[in-house]
Amino acid sequence: MNGRIGIVTALLLIWSGTAQAADPRYPDWPCVQAKVPEISLAAVWAGPPIDDVASAWKDDAEVSALVERLATRRVPLEEAQKAVTDFLSRSPDKARAGKLIFAGLFDSLNAQRATVLAGLERVTRKQREAADRVRADTVTLQTLQSASPPDQAKIDELNNKLLWEARIFDDRRRVVTFVCEVPTLIDQRLFALSRTIQQEME
Repeated sequence: MNGRIGIVTALLLIWSGTAQAADPRYPDWPCVQAKVPEISLAAVWAGPPIDDVASAWKDDAEVSALVERLATRRVPLEEAQKAVTDFLSRSPDKARAGKLIFAGLFDSLNAQRATVLAGLERVTRKQREAADRVRADTVTLQTLQSASPPDQAKIDELNNKLLWEARIFDDRRRVVTFVCEVPTLIDQRLFALSRTIQQEME
């Protein structure tokens, strides 16, 4: 049983070592990567201003459908880039079409990022609550084990609960590590597609 408590304690130590926010502005941010709340337009777009088409892309059914496809990360980047090239090659007004596509991508991918960021911080808060529960249950278990005579049924029940809580805790931790990469992948996708759009517009 002490070995099992050791596993739980190890998980808590791992969490406490990674749960300290690197940036005090974002106390719930769990990632090693710095939190960037949204993509800067200047960082990904060197083309003409898009103010005149900021929301107009939503009114064009063909562009909207293309943007939805391009923003889907399951679609390989090379395939997305080819779709941009094919679309603009047959467009009578490449400049406007290119701006519409980019405006749609900028909106859509920023929205995706915001959802991912909010999800990561929500999981951090859940992990913090879970860590508090595990600590409290661990103390209770140790108290039960020290009692004379010990109530073995209660000890077994709480031990099983602790192991289950620890498993959920660790699963979430692994997911967070994976999801922390997603905002960067979104940034890279938008930048690459932006380059393709600008090259086709030239």
